[in-house]
Amino acid sequence: MSVRERVIKIIAVQAMLETEDVSGENSLEELGIDSLGLVESIFAIEEEFGIEVPFNANEPDSGEFDITSVDAIARAVEAILAERRE
Repeated sequence: MSVRERVIKIIAVQAMLETEDVSGENSLEELGIDSLGLVESIFAIEEEFGIEVPFNANEPDSGEFDITSVDAIARAVEAILAERRE
């Protein structure tokens, strides 16, 4: 399963949706994920991939972890994984 597919699965669980109902272009807001759901999603992503996400729940729009869409989150996770491999 690709990073993107795994991220979609995590987001779908948080949004209480089927994975096929989650598109890469969707924002978390469009999927009904609130700030608590966002934090839970970040924790789930960290656990799934064994990474630490540079995310500040008090300032979600600042920082280097892009949460503007599902695809943006997947790309950010891929970047963290690539850095870890180097």
